[in-house]
Amino acid sequence: MPATGTGRVASAAAPMSARLLALCLAWLLPLAAQAQALPDGMGVYYVPIEGGQRWREEPGTIEVVEVFAYGCGHCDRFHPLLSAWAKTAGKDVRLHYLPAAWSPQDAHARGYFALEALGELDRLHARMFDAIHREGSLPGRGASEQEVVAFLAGEGLDAARVRAAMTSPATDTRMNAAREYVARAGIRGTPSLIINGRYRVQGPSLQDSLRIAEALIAAERAAAR
Repeated sequence: MPATGTGRVASAAAPMSARLLALCLAWLLPLAAQAQALPDGMGVYYVPIEGGQRWREEPGTIEVVEVFAYGCGHCDRFHPLLSAWAKTAGKDVRLHYLPAAWSPQDAHARGYFALEALGELDRLHARMFDAIHREGSLPGRGASEQEVVAFLAGEGLDAARVRAAMTSPATDTRMNAAREYVARAGIRGTPSLIINGRYRVQGPSLQDSLRIAEALIAAERAAAR
C-alpha cells in the first residue's frame, strides 16, 4: 500500500510540474524576447523609466515625446532634425512635443499649449524658435505673458483669444501634467526623447539620440508582436 500510494503521488506530481513549467515559460518568453531586442547601452545611452506612462494613449502606436524648451539652443538645432526624422520613422510612430514647463508661470510653455488649443501648433511651433534664436523678437529667457501674446498676435492670432488660452484652466491642467511627466521621467535637461513612456534617451549627440530612439522603437515593435 505505501508503495502504491507513493506511486500515485509521484504520477500526479509529474503532470502538475510539467504544467507549471509550461506556464512559467509562457510568461517568460515575451520578457526574454524583449530583453534580446533591447539595444546595448542601457543606463548609458538610455534609461528605463520606473512606472513610466505615455503622454497620450493611442493604441497600436509607438509614442515618441520630445521634452523641449523654446529658449534652449540645442532644442532649436534639434527641431528640424527631429521633424525630418519623424517623416520616415514609420506609420505607427507618433511624435509629440512637450514643453518642459519647469515653472507654472513659464510663458513659453503656456504659449505652446495655447497654440495647441487654438489649432495653430503646426503653423507656429517653428516660428517660436525663429523668433527667439534668429530674430530676437521674443526673449529666450523670462518672457512675459504679454510678450508671447504680442508675438503671436503679430503672427495673425487674436490677442484676446491667445491670452485666454494661455491662462485657461485647461492650460493650467496641461502645465501640471507636463511637470509631473517630466519629473516622473527624471528629465534634467532639454531636448530629451521619451519612448512609449518607458525609456529616456541619453544620446551623446543629437544624431545619436535619433539612432538610439530608432533602436528602442524597434524593441517596442518586437515586444508588441
